[in-house]
Amino acid sequence: MLRPASALDRAAKGLQGRINRLIPERVHGAITAVMERITRAILTGADLTTAPPMIGSALAECDRRALAAIDGYRKTAAVEGGVTGAAGFWLGVADFPALLVLKFKLLFDLSAIYGHEAERFEERLYILSLFQLAFSGADHRAAVVAGIEDWDAGIHPTDFDHFDWRAFQQEYRDAIDLPKMAQMIPIVGAPIGAVVNWSLVARLGETAMNGYRMRWLAR
Repeated sequence: MLRPASALDRAAKGLQGRINRLIPERVHGAITAVMERITRAILTGADLTTAPPMIGSALAECDRRALAAIDGYRKTAAVEGGVTGAAGFWLGVADFPALLVLKFKLLFDLSAIYGHEAERFEERLYILSLFQLAFSGADHRAAVVAGIEDWDAGIHPTDFDHFDWRAFQQEYRDAIDLPKMAQMIPIVGAPIGAVVNWSLVARLGETAMNGYRMRWLAR
């Protein structure tokens, strides 16, 4: 997580930064507002279908269940990416919120598997942090790592008023821009969409497992 960006990563980040500077501020503001509304809605409703937390389970059992959950979500995401990739631009656009819901639902399920109550606000903040760890550039990722160290011993905000939604949406958008654009290419969009969604969910699952392992070991 703390490894510096590679030369290729820095070059890609620089290009994305130049593109972002060309986009009018009102567009950035609109995108940020949409991402905030979507994410808040997901975080508010995801616990409705989340199982009760597994209290007192051995770490090996938590890991076994977590891997099974990740595998199920990867397969669902791959099918969804393949269908939307084959159907052209507009369903490719629809893939964005659908995949976001899948990712957060996976994080809620992993939270319960490792014994945490996802309906608590601080747990939702931790879930947002894990999401950012999986889909951020090196500099932002390092800042997020610093914020989750000794999480259970810390004091956390009770609302989203101080959460940086602009950084959240921009880091996520930069992380998925190129593969998601490739998904919209006619004919080859279906296999690309399946592979991209599979790999994005796998990355998120691995990041979240290690985040929850850190907390389990700290306890």
